[in-house]
Amino acid sequence: MMKDYYKISEIARLYGIGVDSLRYYERLGILQPRRESNGYRLYSLKDMYKLNLIRDLRRLDFSMEQIRAYLDEQTVDNTIRLLDQEADLVARQLQELQAKAVQLAQRLADLKAAQATVPGIIQRKVLPPRPCVLFTQHITRDEEMDFVMKKLHRQHEDKIRDFGNQVFGAFLAMDELLAGTPNVYDGVFSVLEEGAACDFTLPGGTYLSYFYQGPYEQNRAKVQQLLDWAAQRGLVLAGTPFELYAIDNRDTIRPEEFLTEIQVLLASEKGQEDLVGSSEK
Repeated sequence: MMKDYYKISEIARLYGIGVDSLRYYERLGILQPRRESNGYRLYSLKDMYKLNLIRDLRRLDFSMEQIRAYLDEQTVDNTIRLLDQEADLVARQLQELQAKAVQLAQRLADLKAAQATVPGIIQRKVLPPRPCVLFTQHITRDEEMDFVMKKLHRQHEDKIRDFGNQVFGAFLAMDELLAGTPNVYDGVFSVLEEGAACDFTLPGGTYLSYFYQGPYEQNRAKVQQLLDWAAQRGLVLAGTPFELYAIDNRDTIRPEEFLTEIQVLLASEKGQEDLVGSSEK
């Protein structure tokens, strides 16, 4: 025969919840166990019914405050209203999951494409205008680069929502680089979606593109190779060469696996305008 009352330890085992949670429900006024003369709590079948509801509603991510308010005014209309709210929440969560699935698929595709890229080949690329956000700072060490990228991300969290999926780049400090100092920069930037509000725009047009693999200390020699290649073909460059990071320390701890693209706009092609709207942050 089923008992009318159960001790707190029996309820905790039956529902797989901690004694502290049961006491918390009591403090909220959701459960109201009776007390024996020795002070032990005794839970009724009505309390067990409430615990069934709490368990089901918690699985639907309702807060304890929502659950308490619902149990105080439990009607069919309130049940429908509560489930409508949860249906809306689930729909939003599904949209977020779908967006994450798209981002994940894009990141996987980008990494696989980067792995398949053959470095050491200079080629032309026709690219559209690319809106960007910028953080201007002179950088001479890899550790500084990571820190400045994080500053850029923090400053534009509303635009750079997914750090792992974002395209990051850096403007090379050309005077120092050509004087013999590798791996020096004048600022970092992130490429945004088309039409986004931005600090500056990389002009649309034809760019020279050159991928190199391995540590960034190579970039002085790689930039010089790119400049020599352009000069030999009578090409005039517009603007400052910059790097884009196809594979970096967001993807691997092995510098030999890094894949970096140097790009520079050709002045002899369309899109010769200067970068516009950049500002120091």
